[in-house]
Amino acid sequence: MSQKLSGKVALVTGGSSGIGLATAKRFVAEGAYVFITGRRQTELDAAESEIGKNVTGIQSDVSNLADLDRLYATIKQEQGHLDVIFANAGGGELIPLGSITEEHFDKTFNTNVKGLLFTVQKALPLMPE
Repeated sequence: MSQKLSGKVALVTGGSSGIGLATAKRFVAEGAYVFITGRRQTELDAAESEIGKNVTGIQSDVSNLADLDRLYATIKQEQGHLDVIFANAGGGELIPLGSITEEHFDKTFNTNVKGLLFTVQKALPLMPE
């Protein structure tokens, strides 16, 4: 495998399963150091073990701005910068249209829109020009 990401630092939100986990594995295989996030510590620990090297798992919820601040403080402290963001965290509940409540809507919007926007915005100070 090529080392296209050698020396790069990457963040994969929602990196404890599915597409996020597969992406984190690929980034590491291509030479990157990768931070992965997830809401559930047990799944995050399992993903970290599965990836095996050059990875740090940080429990966080992208819809929680304090979690994002803590995430980026950790990245800054451990690596000093960030080169790649794969903003993968997202989701929602499968609910019939007539049954969706404001709470369902807010939870989905906060993760998929607010979380995406602030994941990228708060990373900017760590990104190269």
